[in-house]
Amino acid sequence: MTTEFTGASYAAAGVDIEAGDRAVELMKEWVKKTRRPEVLGGIGGFAGLFDASALKRYERPLLASATDGVGTKVDLARRLGVYDTIGHDLVGMVVDDIVVCGAEPLFMTDYICVGKVHPERVAAIVKGIAEGCVLAGCALVGGETAEHPGLLGPDEFDVAGAGTGVVEADRLLGADRIRTGDVVIAMASSGLHSNGYSLVRHVLFDRAGMALEQRVEEFGRTLGEELLEPTRIYSLDCLALTRTTEIHAFSHITGGGLANNLARVVPEGLHAVVDRSTWAPGPVFDLVGRAGQVEREELEKTLNMGVGMIAVVPRESADTALTVLADRGVPAWVAGEITDRGEHSTGAALVGDYAV
Repeated sequence: MTTEFTGASYAAAGVDIEAGDRAVELMKEWVKKTRRPEVLGGIGGFAGLFDASALKRYERPLLASATDGVGTKVDLARRLGVYDTIGHDLVGMVVDDIVVCGAEPLFMTDYICVGKVHPERVAAIVKGIAEGCVLAGCALVGGETAEHPGLLGPDEFDVAGAGTGVVEADRLLGADRIRTGDVVIAMASSGLHSNGYSLVRHVLFDRAGMALEQRVEEFGRTLGEELLEPTRIYSLDCLALTRTTEIHAFSHITGGGLANNLARVVPEGLHAVVDRSTWAPGPVFDLVGRAGQVEREELEKTLNMGVGMIAVVPRESADTALTVLADRGVPAWVAGEITDRGEHSTGAALVGDYAV
């Protein structure tokens, strides 16, 4: 008995090149919307091109770069079949790390890894990334869609991105600018953003047995809609602050929570003291705490607790900063101050109880 073998092919191994080409065609219109005048060429080349001669106006330009992903929030997008918001999360995680040092985000690239290319699904993800880039004022100059059959299931995917920005050397923000008496201004988050979803999923689904389709009265919408709320992108708001008033530092509140991220920009010998009573975290944070009986310390070192970005400013700049943010539609408030007389040994601490 003989066995007939047919020739092997990439398609037989699970990789569909034609589907990948179709995805590229579908995403082109969205990528085009992010174009800046410094961008050369279009999507489909081997590398994205950005005209660096635009940086000649800087005396000493410093390039800032960051890379990040969205984490297990992508699993909720997959389960809900909603793919056009996760890109906002990706952009926010990258550009808001870049802007912390005062840098203007210039461009991003993305990496989308899928078990099977569904062209419309990939295009929806890129649409969200492009929309996020528009909100951040940066260009999406390229990316990669990789099909990994056998490593990921047909409906599984992950996303990552990298970005580059620029800041004048003498305008670089950070710990060396912070002084005693500076004011800590908190900018509200839009919700959970993109951190802590492993804890959130464990608490709400595994322990509390909740369903994504379940309507939650405190939210006025379903649990899934609340959990997929896109990350607020602050880069243009932060840049507006640097143009209108004196700013000493920013801190992007991501994994590690408010105190740990704020401590990263507080110089040795000084302390940032943030008063919890100046704001009330949104109901999603209370739900996670109650459903999982999660201690407040654990919540605060995992979730943003309603604050997505911090600006540290001289006291005389606080009113101007709050006015600028209000005019831009960003809820913000004075949440604390920088002191050298704290009893706290760490760089930042939360005091008091949350407002109700």
